[in-house]
Amino acid sequence: MQVDQQRAQDMRAKGWWGERTVFSQFESLLAENGEREALVDAINRADFLGDAPRRMTFRQVAEEVDRATVVLHQRGLGVGDVLCVQLPNCVEQFVVYLACARLGIVVSPLPIQYREHELQYILELLQAKALMVYSGGSEQDAPVLRARALVQDGFLQANAVLALGHAPSLTDQENWTALLAKVQDATAQAQMLGKAAQTTSDHVFTICWTSGTEARAKGVPHTHNEWFAQGRVSLGLSRVGQHDRILNPFPLINMAGFATCFFPWLMTGCTVVQHQPFKLPVYLQQLREEAISHTVAPAAILNAMLHKPELVQGIDFKLLSRIGSGAAPLSEWMVKEFQDRWGVSILNFYGSNEGGSLAGSELDVPDPTLRATCFPRTGVAGLQWRGDGMDSVSTRLVDPANEEEITQPGRVGELRFSGPTVFSGYIGDPALTQRAFDAQGYYRSGDLFEIVGEGDAYYRYVGRLKDVIIRGGMNLSAEEIDSLLLAHPAIADAAVVGFPDAALGERVCAFVVLRDGVESLSLAQLSAFLRDEKKVAVFKMPERLEVVHALPRSAVGKILRRDLREILNAEVAA
Repeated sequence: MQVDQQRAQDMRAKGWWGERTVFSQFESLLAENGEREALVDAINRADFLGDAPRRMTFRQVAEEVDRATVVLHQRGLGVGDVLCVQLPNCVEQFVVYLACARLGIVVSPLPIQYREHELQYILELLQAKALMVYSGGSEQDAPVLRARALVQDGFLQANAVLALGHAPSLTDQENWTALLAKVQDATAQAQMLGKAAQTTSDHVFTICWTSGTEARAKGVPHTHNEWFAQGRVSLGLSRVGQHDRILNPFPLINMAGFATCFFPWLMTGCTVVQHQPFKLPVYLQQLREEAISHTVAPAAILNAMLHKPELVQGIDFKLLSRIGSGAAPLSEWMVKEFQDRWGVSILNFYGSNEGGSLAGSELDVPDPTLRATCFPRTGVAGLQWRGDGMDSVSTRLVDPANEEEITQPGRVGELRFSGPTVFSGYIGDPALTQRAFDAQGYYRSGDLFEIVGEGDAYYRYVGRLKDVIIRGGMNLSAEEIDSLLLAHPAIADAAVVGFPDAALGERVCAFVVLRDGVESLSLAQLSAFLRDEKKVAVFKMPERLEVVHALPRSAVGKILRRDLREILNAEVAA
């Protein structure tokens, strides 16, 4: 898998792409950083992997990457093959990703919440060569048993399961830790294999997954060069350096984790402390004990830290002077209070897996109240920004009704992106790819903004053009959940919408019409069906159920979700 060569030439001519790969960049860190601490596990690792937390220097990471390279090759994986990885946040993610980059293997990281419904679709679409899962902790062997069943059902070949953990039921062919331990003379073998792979910066490194208005998740490929361009923008915002220590609570599966953690680590040689899953007491303990100088956090967590100042006792805010947030609108009060109370700059991220991104820091948006809701109009003629890489991302605001470009304030339009961070197209769906870009080659974000500020310098987020529910930073397709609900034997018609939630941003509400003769349906019954029959990830399940006589539809039969949202809003107002 490689990017279009004409695009590659254009990006190189502008100085935005180069020749380094993920693994060559890692190698460049070793001479100066070999004995420095590189990776630290979450202190509660035993809860989900069943063993003790690990701490690794860059040299130790390199040695384990050598062994991982050999094991992946022995399993038959090579250039262009796809390895799906379903792991919680742990140091081994970095090892696996680096080994794959070395061999030209395409990594497809998956949320640990995905179950049969999602896994079968992805494995079949990608023709994945192997699946790496985990065992131990509270879930015991559930991911491993699920992976074995996928082999039996024909979605994976025999011996295609690798498992991290220490469950007694793991076989010799599955146990990742045992497989690494068996490798002898790994460095020489790994060097030979890496040289033979001839991986280039234009090869695809990852395929991440996103949901929008389509019925199923969409595979988003990114090359090494696209990721480095995104990393440059992220570093320009966070200004993380070699001696910083990052606390990472974002899953290393998509834009959020890769852009704010993996690539800043790879590009600077800083130290990453992993966090999994998001548990506030553990997160705060890590902030105190690990000398963290940069982190990211959901807005709800930052709000809680202000409302309960006892939570932050012992945290050194002179060291932790910059915190990233995003995925939901930020409170002006919160951003200003962090600045006034502790001198902490809250950085505002906006982005999508497809590579469209905006970023606001005190460099370019010094007013903290403005930074909470506004972003620089990057790549627009006449506007200059201080953050590194900001001007490589070109943006335009367009009226989606008539494709007219909007250049004046007070008018809402769809934001569109072009540049070195933007993907080339979805996996296995040319028609969807064509719809994703406009006539000028800009990616259609599906998000609505307006131009604001002195000199028309900023974009302010207004809402979404697409019917996407953003729950806890995860994008959920309303259409996909609709189709799952319609499979229930008691449901004649169904539609879901998001409703506001202080902690998660949005939760899922299902409106259903019952079949004739069915008197009732409870949320517990619906959840049991989705969980046990459809094997759906928990975060996609509705958390509220409304039984109605009919769904509002347009003249052509389209569900009017805005009317459903108005019903919920009216109840809140009452």
